[in-house]
Amino acid sequence: MKLTGRALNRATLSRQLLLERAQLGVLDGLKQLVALQAQHPASPYIALWNRLSGFDPAELDEAFTRRLVVKATLMRITLHAVRAEDYPVFRAAMQPTLYTTRLGHRFAATGLTPADADELTPELLAFADRPRTMAEMRAWVEARVGAERGDGGWWGLRAYAPLQHAPTKAPWSFGYRPSFVAAGTPRAYRGREPDPEALRALVLRYLAGFGPASVADVAQFLMMRRSDVRRALSAPEAVVEQLQGPDGLTLFDLPDAPRPPADTPAPPRFLAMWDSALLSHADRGRLIPSAYRPLVIRNNGDVLPAVLVDGYVAGVWRPMAEGVEVTAFHPLTRAVWEGLAEETRSLAELLAGREAAPYSRHHHWWAKLPEGEVRLLPMAGD
Repeated sequence: MKLTGRALNRATLSRQLLLERAQLGVLDGLKQLVALQAQHPASPYIALWNRLSGFDPAELDEAFTRRLVVKATLMRITLHAVRAEDYPVFRAAMQPTLYTTRLGHRFAATGLTPADADELTPELLAFADRPRTMAEMRAWVEARVGAERGDGGWWGLRAYAPLQHAPTKAPWSFGYRPSFVAAGTPRAYRGREPDPEALRALVLRYLAGFGPASVADVAQFLMMRRSDVRRALSAPEAVVEQLQGPDGLTLFDLPDAPRPPADTPAPPRFLAMWDSALLSHADRGRLIPSAYRPLVIRNNGDVLPAVLVDGYVAGVWRPMAEGVEVTAFHPLTRAVWEGLAEETRSLAELLAGREAAPYSRHHHWWAKLPEGEVRLLPMAGD
């Protein structure tokens, strides 16, 4: 079976719940979405508002507080929000990436070795049996390896050790000064190879949430060796089918996964900053036209809040005190602007009482955008 680019776009939008908001709670919704990038405290909330009908942010607050949803360094060595029951499997699958990136050159430059990390980790987790601030964790490391090695040692251990972020403050459960707590899982985190069963489970979950996908797509999302991904896909237990992409590339998918027709309508949406849907494939063209990629994905890795129109990025947006400012990269129809205005009024309910302009510290990027049509959409109707 050969799929067109638009068919791939619609398949991913469907699985990311961006064709129609789903009647799901936070935990069931997050199961389908796999993981939400969580570098910015507001982004998991905005991502779920985008995807779940009647989303109540208090439900996510409670899930974080009860540690039913956890925030931790996982795929691509970035912060993600995942279901607590998924964390041990995802963390075991990511073991080789965390090992090589966090116990590599910078860690080794301190004179510490992976064996030192394995020796320190159980004691570090015992210390983090309750939430500890960044300063407390760094001081603990310095007390054991010396002040001159404390910075590099903590830099490696904070991601290599199975630590999670502890909720710290309103309005989005987490602030910009993290506290850490031990994951509390019995699974061992040692060695340079992934747990085969865990990796296979994570790859299949990725296909359910982002497929169809190539080996390169999966490897990009996980920041993992393609050879490991191929082994996971070729295992007898991995029931997948092969498809052909628009460029002849082999794609993998779950046999019963939804693939809506290419002409399925896609409503306008405001994607959160660093939204996972924009970062889930090696070919970012699945959702981002090539000309717009450098405008949305900045050279330091910031991924601006994006506007989806007909399933593709058509501009960026930012919440302001007065409303949502939309910068369109190309002309939009009246119907699209009306749809975005409706989304703005819905977003106002989420932001009310929380934070009027959650991405304000990234507003400097707007001065670097090319000229386009800019509209300020009011949070409330006339």
